[in-house]
Amino acid sequence: MKLYFVSLGCDKNLVDSEKMLALLAAKKIEITDKPESADIIIVNTCGFIQDAKEESIETILELAEYKTDKCQALIVSGCLAQRYASEIQKEIPEVDAVVGTAAYDQIYDVVVNVLDGRKECRLQNLDYLPRNLTARLPAVSSYTSYIKIAEGCSKRCTYCIIPYLRGNYRSVPMDEILQEAKILADSGTKELIVVAQETTVYGLDIYGEKKLPELLRQLCRVEGIEWIRLLYCYPEEITEELLDVMRQEPKICHYLDLPIQHCNDEVLARMGRKTTKRDLVKKIAQIREMIPDIALRTTLISGFPGETEEQHRECVDFVADTKFDRLGVFPYSPEEGTPAAEYEDLTDNALKCLWADEIMETEQNVIFRQNEEMIGRSFRVIVDGFLPDEGVYTGRTYRDTPEIDGCVFFSAPYEIVSGTFVNVLVTDANGYDLVGEIKEDAE
Repeated sequence: MKLYFVSLGCDKNLVDSEKMLALLAAKKIEITDKPESADIIIVNTCGFIQDAKEESIETILELAEYKTDKCQALIVSGCLAQRYASEIQKEIPEVDAVVGTAAYDQIYDVVVNVLDGRKECRLQNLDYLPRNLTARLPAVSSYTSYIKIAEGCSKRCTYCIIPYLRGNYRSVPMDEILQEAKILADSGTKELIVVAQETTVYGLDIYGEKKLPELLRQLCRVEGIEWIRLLYCYPEEITEELLDVMRQEPKICHYLDLPIQHCNDEVLARMGRKTTKRDLVKKIAQIREMIPDIALRTTLISGFPGETEEQHRECVDFVADTKFDRLGVFPYSPEEGTPAAEYEDLTDNALKCLWADEIMETEQNVIFRQNEEMIGRSFRVIVDGFLPDEGVYTGRTYRDTPEIDGCVFFSAPYEIVSGTFVNVLVTDANGYDLVGEIKEDAE
């Protein structure tokens, strides 16, 4: 049997996809990149915001057309399946099974049942955490891998649907994470990106205290891993102990993703966030004092219900003053079932997008100036690939997460394999990206 697999949405969903692929490959199911030759098609969907839902539905409908040919099983998994299981089965009869976010470890059983002619709706209780799934079949380059250290979230931000799709926060036991990291390292992973809906409270639910610093120290001992990168760190949960580990362990990139969402106290309170503008300013100052070369990334929401022009301007000024190294902004998307979806004083869609553009223009000026200041500096760069038309390699510094941040374009007098670390001298800046040349032989 041949399987065609599509993974949509976030990096956490990608980890689930790679674990499902490993489970199916272990049963001798062959993976194909051609949907027309597949006996089984699986779409691991995203349902976080409206655009993601639309992409998931469009992908399902597109692949449903193959049910008239060779394909015997069309299976939909992930967040959209969890949220709209009955609607998907009713509105898209070509779908043979839906698999919820906590049931992906049962994917082979679902495949067997569907091939036997039985429709499936597999929705596991959201308190359940799939265990001992340390094997992975990378869907992307194996030298960079995401490792998910927890599932779900207990924060209950008023705009966020995640707790309703993935349940409360459930930490993966440390021994399983370390075993998975070793398997990834043995398969060629050099850059390990630590993710969860929130990484900073890892271990609190099962160990009674935050264990992220200890986990990071243990991950640094995994042979073969050269970079460890942290995403999704809520600012109010970042401790001095965590920062100490980051500056003491050379493998940990001086990079932090802090999804603050806004800076105005009234907006933050309506969002259900557990921080204030004063807290944010103090925390960012502490981080930069302890780790001067830290690269800080954040995410903001524009046009939250009730947000005023004055509050928006405060956010723009905050971005200009704080000078985040990386930033993303999303116009507010009301999600049914969340408290914020019932809020009044909705912001006009055009105005939300205009405000988002203003924030990004402010951040763009910050990044462009920062990149100009990088000229003449040397960085250790991980090579991501070669662009034959331009005759240059592309890579990333410690300041850049794959696919969401900038990159470095550089020339080299010899062939370099992706995943190799090289030293690059920055010679120019090109918007969000840097341009450079090899400074010395690859490490």
